[in-house]
Amino acid sequence: MNKIAIQPLRGGYQRDWAWRGWQTRYTYLRSPVKSENLQPRPPLILLHGFGASIAHWRHNLAVLSEFQSVYALDMLGFGASEKALTDYDINLWVAQVYDFWRSLIGRPVVLVGNSIGSLVCLAAAAAHPDMVAGIAMLSLPDTSVRSEMIPKLVLPIVSAIEGLFTSPLLLKPLFYWVRRPKIVRPWAAIAYASSTAVDDELVESLVTPAADFGAAAAFALIIKAMTNPQFGPRVREVLPGLNMPILLIWGQQDRMIPPSLGQTFASYNPQVKLIELENAGHCPQDELPEQVNQEILTWLQAWFGSGKSQPSELIVQKS
Repeated sequence: MNKIAIQPLRGGYQRDWAWRGWQTRYTYLRSPVKSENLQPRPPLILLHGFGASIAHWRHNLAVLSEFQSVYALDMLGFGASEKALTDYDINLWVAQVYDFWRSLIGRPVVLVGNSIGSLVCLAAAAAHPDMVAGIAMLSLPDTSVRSEMIPKLVLPIVSAIEGLFTSPLLLKPLFYWVRRPKIVRPWAAIAYASSTAVDDELVESLVTPAADFGAAAAFALIIKAMTNPQFGPRVREVLPGLNMPILLIWGQQDRMIPPSLGQTFASYNPQVKLIELENAGHCPQDELPEQVNQEILTWLQAWFGSGKSQPSELIVQKS
């Protein structure tokens, strides 16, 4: 039987779901819109980034659910989901999303992701077109780009150094040190254009999962996996082949991933709509939620509001 965790409305109605023998957490809010004259929009599934959780959609869940049902997942290894000792990569989380969709939704959805969550959206759209009606990606990373930028002669040295610093013998003690609130707060601020967005609620949502059983070991496994160029798909190879609505949102003060990549990625597919936000960093959904919510709702209305979708031209906007 699913367990219900009583949470504030903006956190949705949280439940536990067993996947491959692991406990995982999801939340949902049903759309109040019910009319025989309106074709319901596809449900949304929200996917967080590295180190984050359902709580990173705290300012988005309720607003986005006004017109369609919304789900958000804690991907395995993060949030309130189990800190499993397994081989992590984007495909693992794609499988989690797909099995969740088959079990609990069963009709095409729009995937919305931030950072690593957006890479999961991209890979899921390519692997499971039966599941995905569209994708919205905030700060899309490409794990293959970094290795291509390193000169081949230097690559073995870099790999050796990475191997040393991704060793569990070093990562586990480091994890116990960095998970403290006074350390988490300034580190989290790097992902934001303004440190004022890093409030106590956000810090608590980042610190709490770090106390779970197995958190340090899972952290070490995920960090090591992320150094592998095969961790996720190559954006330039996958994005051009998608035939669906695609929204790309980028904060122009993103310190994690160069904002210039937004223009590059948008050029790969004419169905991409690129929104560039001033005064936003790597997590625009949490830093500028009103703007991001409106951009997503406007995009959804254009494609799914009438139940019909027409190909869009490449649109680049600044807000």
